Amino acid sequence: MPSSSGRDAPPRTPGGTGRRSRDSRNGRGVRNAQEFRALARDRLIESRLTPNAISIVGFVLNLAAAALVTQRLFFLAGVAFIVGSVMDTLDGRYSRMSGKGTLFGAFLDSTLDRVEEGVVLAAVAGYFAARGDDFAAAMCVIAVLSSLMVSYTRARAEALGVECKVGLATRPVRVVVLSIGLVFARGASLGDFQLLAPSIYVLAALSTFTVIQRVWHVKGELAADAPKRESMHASGDGDVT
Repeated sequence: MPSSSGRDAPPRTPGGTGRRSRDSRNGRGVRNAQEFRALARDRLIESRLTPNAISIVGFVLNLAAAALVTQRLFFLAGVAFIVGSVMDTLDGRYSRMSGKGTLFGAFLDSTLDRVEEGVVLAAVAGYFAARGDDFAAAMCVIAVLSSLMVSYTRARAEALGVECKVGLATRPVRVVVLSIGLVFARGASLGDFQLLAPSIYVLAALSTFTVIQRVWHVKGELAADAPKRESMHASGDGDVT
């Protein structure tokens, strides 16, 4: 007579052992990857690398991108601009991760970011001016001005105690738009594309719209808490030099 334990035992699932083995291997792989990242992070933190060094490398790469634009080497300029911009995003993350950040480092990073945008767009404007394309050159000027204003409106809003990260043309978006224009510019050896001028038009339009978005956002935030904020800033004239 069969035992009750044999009769009630659940059937074995085919391949169950194999799945458990694969899950175990995957788990070990994840743990090994996490341990490797943790080890690499610790070694990086213990090194002499500083966030300011990363910022300066990004700045130099953007200067190289501008120089390459003047030589009509647009693809190489795009690569240098992309790598330099990635460095600009890494310095802040590394600063927070390593604890090596300083107030001056944050100031230096913000300052270099603005210069980098301006110098690359200035080189592009020079290229259009040399070709006699005055409209595209003028749009470069608008793109520079509006990009700077996107950053300024956020900085000024935060000085007033208002968080201001709204808007379409954040720095990553601006980097992507200009990178597409450089990599797919005329003569960039990536097909018969001429996307540099259109990317400048898009950049100028999006940046200008973002400035308007941020001004409107700050106006609403200040109006919602007007009595308190006006009493705190009654002595200020609103001028920033």
